[in-house]
Formats: sequence, structure tokens, C-alpha cells
Amino acid sequence: TGLTTGQRVVTVQEGPLYRTEGSHVTLWCKVSGYQGPAEQNFQWSIYLPSAPEREVQIVSTVDPSFPYAIYTQRVRGRGIFVERLQGDHVLLHITELQERDAGQYECHTPNTDERYFGSYSAKTNLSVIPDTLSASMAPQALTHMEGDTVELTCEVSKSTAQHTHLSVGWYLLQGAGEDNRTEEILTLSKDFILKPGPSYEQRFLEGDVQLNKVGNTTYKLVIGGVKPSDQGQLYCEAAEWIEDPDKTWKDISCKQTEKTSLAVVSQGRDLSVDITAAERSLSEGDTLQLSCVVGTPKSNSKHFEVVWLLNDVEVARFDPHGVLIWEEEYEERAKLGQLRAFKASNTVYGLTIYEVGLKDKGTYQCSVSEMKTPEDLHSIQTNVSSGIHVNVKPTGYHMRLSVSTSTPRVTAGDSLILHCEVQGATGPVSLRWWHLPPQQPGRGVLVATMEQDGTLSLGSTYQDGGARGSLRLEKGSSGTFTLVIPSSLDEDDGGQYRCEATQWSRGRNWTGKGEAAVTVSSMAGLGLHATLRSRIATVSYGQSFELFCQVDASYTLEEVPMSVRWLFQPSLPMGPLYTLVQVFPNGTVVWGTAQPRFQSKAQPAKADTSFRLHVHSALPANEGTYQCEVEVWRRNILPLRQPAASTSSNAVGINVVLPESKLQVAMKDSSVEIASGNAAIECRIVFAQNNSQFAVTWYLLPPLADARPLQIVRASYSSILEYGSEFSSPAQKSRFLSQRVSSNIFQLKILSANLRDQGRYYCVVEEWLWLVDGWYKLGEGTSGRTTLKFRLPGEQLQMEKTNHSISAREGEEVTLPCRLQGALLPGSHLSATWFQVKSSGRDSALVTLQQDGTVEYPEERLAGRLHLRRPSAGDFSLTLSSLERGDAGAYYCQLQEWQQQSEGKDWALRAWARSGYTQLTTIPPESTVLSRICSSPPLLNFILYLPLVLILLLALAVCCWYCKFRK
Repeated sequence: TGLTTGQRVVTVQEGPLYRTEGSHVTLWCKVSGYQGPAEQNFQWSIYLPSAPEREVQIVSTVDPSFPYAIYTQRVRGRGIFVERLQGDHVLLHITELQERDAGQYECHTPNTDERYFGSYSAKTNLSVIPDTLSASMAPQALTHMEGDTVELTCEVSKSTAQHTHLSVGWYLLQGAGEDNRTEEILTLSKDFILKPGPSYEQRFLEGDVQLNKVGNTTYKLVIGGVKPSDQGQLYCEAAEWIEDPDKTWKDISCKQTEKTSLAVVSQGRDLSVDITAAERSLSEGDTLQLSCVVGTPKSNSKHFEVVWLLNDVEVARFDPHGVLIWEEEYEERAKLGQLRAFKASNTVYGLTIYEVGLKDKGTYQCSVSEMKTPEDLHSIQTNVSSGIHVNVKPTGYHMRLSVSTSTPRVTAGDSLILHCEVQGATGPVSLRWWHLPPQQPGRGVLVATMEQDGTLSLGSTYQDGGARGSLRLEKGSSGTFTLVIPSSLDEDDGGQYRCEATQWSRGRNWTGKGEAAVTVSSMAGLGLHATLRSRIATVSYGQSFELFCQVDASYTLEEVPMSVRWLFQPSLPMGPLYTLVQVFPNGTVVWGTAQPRFQSKAQPAKADTSFRLHVHSALPANEGTYQCEVEVWRRNILPLRQPAASTSSNAVGINVVLPESKLQVAMKDSSVEIASGNAAIECRIVFAQNNSQFAVTWYLLPPLADARPLQIVRASYSSILEYGSEFSSPAQKSRFLSQRVSSNIFQLKILSANLRDQGRYYCVVEEWLWLVDGWYKLGEGTSGRTTLKFRLPGEQLQMEKTNHSISAREGEEVTLPCRLQGALLPGSHLSATWFQVKSSGRDSALVTLQQDGTVEYPEERLAGRLHLRRPSAGDFSLTLSSLERGDAGAYYCQLQEWQQQSEGKDWALRAWARSGYTQLTTIPPESTVLSRICSSPPLLNFILYLPLVLILLLALAVCCWYCKFRK
């Protein structure tokens, strides 16, 4: 439609067309309205159902390199070819249709016009359906007298899903070799009309030749008044027909039965002998059926002696009484059931040889002698049939193998398709496919076996259907065995594939072999590469961003199953690598558990060979490094198992910028001075956002110049307290408290402050803000320093301030001195605290005796080893038991005098003093000392050689004395 004169028009046979597997198929294509030469060129292609958009080139009338590899061998072998009917009209021939030939066929004509105008291609659909037509008839050797009635039956059936018709016909084959001719007897057409052959038309009209359907699948031929001209081999032929879209009927399958031999004995001679064979050309193991018919008037009242001859040598005979006598050479075979001679009637005799051998070939004859009486030794007349030559071929003699592959070069994952065509086999055939790996010369791996009965078994390496898919080994109607390995693994599946076909007969077998080569390229070695990129690297809080993962390889990724795993490493130092989401080849999306909110924020997508990850409303938790990891699987394999290749992309960092912090903390230095009691250090926030929360950490800088800050306590934004190591004891926790006294003021309260609490205090404030999925730190500020001072009384207690040095052995007990000198005022009470000097600048309090007599142990682990025994009122010496190596160091004690002004009033500090330092040195136990000596090689050697040295010195002294005495 819409075409004008001079426009090129390409037309192709209208579809859809249905044709049976194994049949010879033709598709016509013609072009009109063209310019240029009268002989136009044609190119045929197919679009397979598995890839309807992909053109697969088949054959061209102009370009020998046009076919794709899958069709090259069939085109070269004339399995597919183009027949030119006219210069602008061609036929595409597919001599043996295969299941994989189904698809949409396109006929294209290259342009020869001055300009493009019109259509240059046309398409049609071809469906390949199973060949279900069956026709069968048991072979026989029949002998009838002229005028008898002959009846033969043929079984014909089909199970095609499409609407089809059947035609059934009977034919007579006469003559042998090149002189044979076939004559139609009677046919029931697809239109259910009986049509006789030319020679049988009159007899059909007279009712002597009939064809009747006597059941669903049974067709009977009846020939009445059989004539000598009916003699020959009869067979039945069935055809299946389907109506094409152009309203024409096409035969899509045709089957012939085996043949039945019919001999007709004429009534015109006194004694005639005719011999027939059901089949004259046999293979070893076949059955030979011979029939001998005697023709003579009044045959039922006559007596005959019948002799079977092979190459003029007697095989067996029936005497006039009908007794069978075998020649000695054949008698044993007859007993074994290999031979059978029988008398069907007085005029019909048979000889059957089961499983014929090469020795059974030759010329067979039947000799008949008429006897007057059974006891007569002389015949009235004798006649010998003409000879019938029987040929016996060795089984496998004509068997030929042709091995080929339609997939000579593939990539791992592609299918391997191999063909083994067996021709000339005359008996049951079993088949084996072997793989000969190139890396293991001389060693074959069994792939698959098909037994004579069609039973299929797989080699052990190929039984796991998940590795290479479900292997198929199918036998086509033309004797072609096709092996299909759905998915090749890797290079190791390349190499030679050998087909071994074995024909079996009478316990013997003949084997033919052939090989075809296949090259498999590994996917892992073909340059799989992934590149990750993002348009922006820094995003603001709430802004969206996208990541693109581009996959490249040196082989086509079309139809290759691919998965992508998106990986994420948070920006924390040495953070782990998490799986955010994985998208599998079938579209299944599996979200990781490390980022539970990621699923609602991200959207993965795939386009051709690239993957995309869109993240909307970025949060601080999305900040970090991203990667994509791509895995590819081999084609044509389900379910998916181990990937054939994988690659990881480069890392791309995404930085998420939080809202700017407005926090301001008072930074002015200040001081707090107390005489005793409690102290309060203040931390004030000058400005912050209204919806912020704060975490406050308090620090102490001891008085020493180079002392490091000590963390006292951290109060999180949720008011969880975390004490530093120097303040983690229960006694310290009870004295240092962090409190929020107003919306912008925090206080550190120090209860019962003492001299060792002196130093500079400051706070670090962190501003935290809730952002959709959690709390995030926006910033922090540090306050100024607040110096805590004590107003010490002018009075000094008198106590011993001499420095001491004490050594004690580990495990023993040691007492450190601390004594008051002088008397106390009436009503005064003393408190005493022992300290161990620490390098941090804040000495560690070991034990405190309060003025009310209570004892506190800041270091609870030492409570059982510290004792203030106080033998006198002014003696505060400390006894340290079970001495350990870690107890070594400098110690001192501090005394304070307290007075209560009046009843119920607080105690006031009146005087204080600090002792000198006591340096404690620990000595290892004796056993430890000895072990250290023995473990020292120089010292041990000295001890071992000491006696020898003493002996030498003594000998030297004696010699000197002796020399002096001689003088």
C-alpha cells in the first residue's frame, strides 16, 4: 500500500508457516519495481525468539562471508542454499529443518536503484514443530494363486497440535535396481477422496480394488482377483498436510512403511515353481524370508518333494509325506532356532533364516518334483525355480560418520552445539561423545552416552546440571545426533570433541569415530573493567547525588547476566566496608543491614552496561567512600552459581557538609578561691541554635607546667556521664559532678575540695543536632580557664619533713613514716591523707583519715593492703603489706588540723603540713634473684669457672715461693 510505479517492492512467502523438524523447507522471495540489472541479489537473515532484535545472517547470493558462524558449515555443505528461479525470484532451501531454525526470516535485496525508494526487505515467521507422523506395516512374503484376494493393513497416526490432514496411499514397486518402477494403486487424499492409479482405475470402478479405514489409525487395502501383474513389493505411504496463510496446502511430513513381497502363481502351466524373498539385500543379523509356491491343476491331490538349494547345494527338503530333512551343515543351526523351514500348504513352502551371516548370501532356488505316490522313488515331473540372489552386507560396512560444530569459537557461557551424522547404519546404533581437553593430551572425558534404545546417560563431570546447564543429546530423523551443552564453563571446555558411533549385531559391533574442534575464551581473561564516577564530590545536607558504574569488557556483554554490589565505607578512620545494596541479574534487589535507612533513600537502576545509584536527601551518615563491584555469569545457565568474572571499580568519595554551627562558649579566664568545703566551676554558652543539644566535657590542668589535661567527666547530650581514668574510682565520682543549672550554664561541682584539687579547669562543649536519622555533631567550643585556689591558714603543723629512702623485698611488709611533732589545740581534730607521686602531675590519693575518724580508700584495690595503725596519737605512718613491684615510687603524707567554731557549725581548717618524700624501692624475692643470675650467661660462666681460676692462682703462688726458696 502506498507504493507508486517505479518503487522497489520485496515480497516473501506469507507466514506464519509451520514445518516439521527434519523436513526439507523452502521459502520464496521476489522483488519487483527495481532498477538496475535483471539479476538481483538476495540476502537471508533470521531473528531468533531468544533475541528478537538481533539479526543473525544466514546466506547471501553475492557474499560468501555473509553467514554467521552458526550457519557457516550448513551453508558450505549445501544444507542451506538459495535456488534462483528467475533473476528476481529465489527459493531459500533448508534441507533438514532443525528446532533452532525457528524464528522470523528476513529477505533483503541490496539496492541497485539510483535512489532509495520503496521497500528493500520483507519478513515472515517460521515455526518448527515436532514430526509426529507415524506409518507402519509388518513386512511379509506372500504368495497367492492367480484370482485370490489379497488384504494388507497399514497403521497411520499423528499428534500434531496444529490442524492438519492426512493422505494415505498404496504403491507397487516392480523390478530391481535402475529398472525398478513404482505404480500407484489407490490413495485416500487429504480431501478424503479416493484416487486410483492409472493401471488400477478400471478395477477400482469395478470394486476389485478398495481402501477402507477400519479404525482410528488402521487403513486396509483389498485387491480382489489378484493378477500376475500385481506381483512385486507393496508398501503404504502417509503424508501430513497443513494449510498455509495463502490458502494452499503443504505436505510437511511423509512416511513410508516397510515392504511386503507378493508373488502370484499363474494357473496356466502343469507344474510351475516360483520363489520370492521379502528382502533381497540384507545386513548381518537381519532375517531372510523365502517363499516357494507350486502351481499346478488339482494341486491338493498331488504329492510333491520340495528341495531348498543355496548355490546349487541342498539346504533342506520336504519328502512327499511332508517330513522335513535338514542337511548336516544346517541341522545344528535349525536345532538352535536359527533356521526354520515350513510347509504352509500343499503348494506353499517357506524358508526363514534368522540373523543371517555372510555365509548365507548367494543364489537360492526351490526344486519341486511331483510323485505319483508318496512311496514312489521316481518323479512324474520336476521343475526348478529361477534363482533369486540374496546379498548380505557386513554390519557397519556402509556406516559413515560426519562430525561438525555450529559453535567453533565461543566465549565462556555460550552454548556448544556439536553434530554427529551417522549414515549407512543398518542396525541399532549407540553413541558416545567424548571431550579431549587440550591440557590433558590422550585423556578423554565422557560427556554423554545414548544407548541403542535411546537411553541417555551423562558422564560424571557433566551430571551437575547447575554447572553447564541441562545437557541434551538428541537424534534427528536423518540419523544426526546433536549434542547441546547449554553453557560452557571456561577455556578448559575447549579442544576436540569426539563422536563414537557403534552399530551392534549378533554380539558383534562396529565403531566409527570423528572429531570437531571448539575454542572457548574465558570471560575472566577478556578485560572486565568497571569505572565509578559522580558529577559532584561534595554535597550539602539534604542535597541529592548520583553515582554511575560503567562496565566495559573486550567481549560483548549483550545477554550476559550481570549483578552489581554497591559498597560503602564510612568516613570514620579505618571504617569497615559495608554492602549497601546488591542487584542480581534477575532484578532481585537485596539491601544491606549496615545502613537500615539507606533503602528508603536510594534507588538503584541499570541501563545497558551501566549501573546507577541515586541517593536523595543526603545525610552525614552517607558521607564516605563508595565503590561498585560487578559480577558476570556465563550465558545460558540457570540457576546462577559462581560468577565467571568480577571486578571492582575505583573508589569515589562523597563529602556531606552539615549545617554550619553557631556555637559560642565564654572564653574569658577566671578564678575561684575557697578555704575549704565545696567548689563550683562554671561553663557558659554565649550563643547556639534553639534546637541544639550539648555534650560537656570537663578537664583539669594540674599545676605542673608540662602536665597534660586530665579528663574529669563527660556529660553527653543525653546526660550520660563518662569519667576519665584518673577520676573513675567511686570516691572520685562522688566528689566531681557535672550539672546543667540553666539552658546555657553548666557547672562542675567539687565536693569536699582539697589541696590536690588545685589547678586550672575548663570545659569543651559539643553542639549536637537531630537530623532525620540521628544526632550529628555540628561543632564544638572550648571555654576559658578557671583556676581553683585554696586560702591556706597561716599556721603550720610541726611534722617531720626529712626525705627517706626505704628498700623492702617484694611480698613483705613496709611502713612509711608520718609523725606529728608538737601538741594540738584543745578540741582540734586531725585529718591525714597519703599520696603516691604520679608523672601526670596529679598525685594519687591512697587513703584518707577524716577528722571524724572515718577512713576512705580512693584506690579501692589497695584497701586490703593499706593500714594506718597509729601506735600514738601523732603517728600517721602507713603500713603497706604484700609489697609488689608496682608499689615502688615516692610517697608523702598531708596533715590538716580542723576546729569546730561552735556546736553544729562546720569544721574549719586551722593549720596544715606536708611531710617529706619517702622513696620506696622494691627488691625481688631471693628465688627470683637466683633465677636472674642463672639466666645471665656471663655471670653463669664466671661461677662455673671460678674453682678452676682459684686452683691456677694457688699453683702460681707455690711456684713463686719455690723459686724464691732456691735463691
